[in-house]
Amino acid sequence: MPSESSPERSVPERFVVVGAGIAGLFAAMMLAGPGRTITVLERDPAPGAVDADDAFAHWRRRGAGQLRHSHAFLARLINIVRERHPALVEQLIAAGCREVTLADLLPSTLKARYAPAPGDASLSILMSRRTTFELVVRRYVEGLPDVSIRSDAFVAGFVFDATATTPAVVGVTTEAGETLGADLVVDAAGRATQAVEQLAEAGVRIEESGEPAGILYYTRHWRLKPGQSAPPRNGSPGAGDLGFLKFGLFEADNGWFSVTLAVPEVETELRQAIVRPEVFDAACAALPGIAPWIAPERASAETKVFAMGDLRSRWRRLVKDGRPAVLGLALIGDGLIQSNPLYGRGTAFAAVEAEALAKAIGAGRDAAARAILYDSLVEQALRPFYDDMQDQDRSAVRRAAAARSGERVSFRQQLLRSFVRDGAGLAVRDDLAAFRAALRAFHMLDPPRAWLREPRHLGVVLRTWARGRTRNAHLYPGRTGPERAEMLALLGVPEAAAPGALAA
Repeated sequence: MPSESSPERSVPERFVVVGAGIAGLFAAMMLAGPGRTITVLERDPAPGAVDADDAFAHWRRRGAGQLRHSHAFLARLINIVRERHPALVEQLIAAGCREVTLADLLPSTLKARYAPAPGDASLSILMSRRTTFELVVRRYVEGLPDVSIRSDAFVAGFVFDATATTPAVVGVTTEAGETLGADLVVDAAGRATQAVEQLAEAGVRIEESGEPAGILYYTRHWRLKPGQSAPPRNGSPGAGDLGFLKFGLFEADNGWFSVTLAVPEVETELRQAIVRPEVFDAACAALPGIAPWIAPERASAETKVFAMGDLRSRWRRLVKDGRPAVLGLALIGDGLIQSNPLYGRGTAFAAVEAEALAKAIGAGRDAAARAILYDSLVEQALRPFYDDMQDQDRSAVRRAAAARSGERVSFRQQLLRSFVRDGAGLAVRDDLAAFRAALRAFHMLDPPRAWLREPRHLGVVLRTWARGRTRNAHLYPGRTGPERAEMLALLGVPEAAAPGALAA
């Protein structure tokens, strides 16, 4: 690694970041430092917002289809920010973002037994509207030395070094005809990135794998009325999986909250109806953990129902068999790894990638070595969570199809579901150590399900499961929601004409 006084260190580096969404902002924030200039090019207009509510009402971001869907920012992301940019965390909280601690997340069955322990502070989550979070982060990044953000700047293509043996990106051109040279271009343009097509035109083929997530997303936002506060917990969960419908309530900043309903693609009639506000609200009212929140005397609906489709998992790699396909270019965010938003990992993935990119850049200036190290760090950090997500998505697709068609569930599937629901699901409501361990996996601080491989925690799960439902009755949460037929009848949604008609 070059010393701080070496000639290599004395020559400033120029970085161009394409996209000022969360991934682009995190890339700029992590790369910022002495001897570096960073230019962020954003296709959309600047926010022009005076506060969080103004941003939510008026900020238009064509490149961020998820802008007005529910968000929660996991501890893995918050810990990265707190370590490198603690002032940003303070600014987010000052803007109204809610810090939810481990103690806040405890189920009622554990509250009386809770005592703070080392490490609990690292398990906090931030809740806010995406626009609030992004606005605060953008203003923070704009204030960093040698970082500039240019809005209304659409990148038309990459500039390649015609003399390089391995294809090498050395800058970008804008739609306005401007050329910006760069030692590294970071593409953070998201799902809509044109990088793959632009590389293909230059003869560069990159490795890509992925598959559909099998669901569609629907979100509506409410605001607590003056003098109102969050309802007391009634024992029923604010998030759950009914098989034919997944749901989650997200408390946000400044009295706002949202509800997201995720409908399997095979539920054609339900997903066509749920986008209508009256049907969406009726579905929420039928969910005991959500109904008290949206009561007319407590909160008012402030938005339409936002829909988001084309949800899929996707992983792109610019390194194959230890050799970079292209130099001078790094992908970050959804353009690199796209995840199902159901798991809330997209922004955390971007933060981890930005941290990995900063480590690779800091290790030296050899472009090939940087690309290889970045690929390796991302693979090591995120592959377990990506594979776990795909496994869960495939399982959910099978369950949704079976529920719609009336297919009988095999004994093996029943046993596995019972282990999860009646074993692991109850153990974390009865054992503080198991709860902490499961929460660490949820927050991406430990590998997914790693806690279940630890003998101590597995023993707790097996003992809980063996006690049976009667002896564990006090551990079950309240009613989650109606069965499929009951919900469809409540919503006035017809059943499918025939079980075999499973069109997407």
